[in-house]
Amino acid sequence: MNQNYLEIANSPLMWIAAAIPVAVVIFQAVVFLRRSIVASTEMGLSKKQVDMAIKSSIISSIGPSIVILVTMVSLIVTMGGPIAWLRLSFIGSVSYETMAAGFGAQAMNTTLDAMNPLAYSCAVWTMILGSLGWIIFTLLFTDKMEKVNSLLSNGNEKLVPIVSTGAMLGAFANLAGGNFFNQNGGLIFTTGPAVATIAGCIIMMCLTYVANSKNLNWLKEWSFAIAIFAGMFAGYFVAA
Repeated sequence: MNQNYLEIANSPLMWIAAAIPVAVVIFQAVVFLRRSIVASTEMGLSKKQVDMAIKSSIISSIGPSIVILVTMVSLIVTMGGPIAWLRLSFIGSVSYETMAAGFGAQAMNTTLDAMNPLAYSCAVWTMILGSLGWIIFTLLFTDKMEKVNSLLSNGNEKLVPIVSTGAMLGAFANLAGGNFFNQNGGLIFTTGPAVATIAGCIIMMCLTYVANSKNLNWLKEWSFAIAIFAGMFAGYFVAA
């Protein structure tokens, strides 16, 4: 147990083990893309519409992907490159992964910066088992969500997008809400995360208004990424 756990964490065997499930994710993405293109043809969408949707999706993913890549560094330092690559290819939440790994280390009476191989193993298992609930729920209930939408909208198809939008707003509000409260539950608006959230929201609203009023398709595609980076810089300068 005296071996440095990072030697195990960054070993070639760990890279191979992590590469297998990541390859499965890439394969799934390719399959979904191909099937969505076939479905778009059956629905009567033109090639131009499909290409525009793909282009918009790629551009919109740049901002969140780079944010994950930047924050991934902190996870690499404690958990090694293979596990960081594997976990963020599946979940994409550095805060969850770090928290779960911390719980695993605490179970072995240590911390993330003082782990041994046994504590590292416990941390990895905690990260993986802690996210099984999402996977099981998705497996069991994804095909039933249409019935849930119908129930919530009371059979009114026009209410379905309203309900879906409300659910998305609630999810994002839940994620962003933690940036405005301190450990004692008090509201804070001057910290880096709070300023980044407010600035990103205002910039996104302004860019969306300009893009819609001027009919600027390129701005619609890039507005999300611009708002994310602008909010990050605003929060950084306040924190600094």
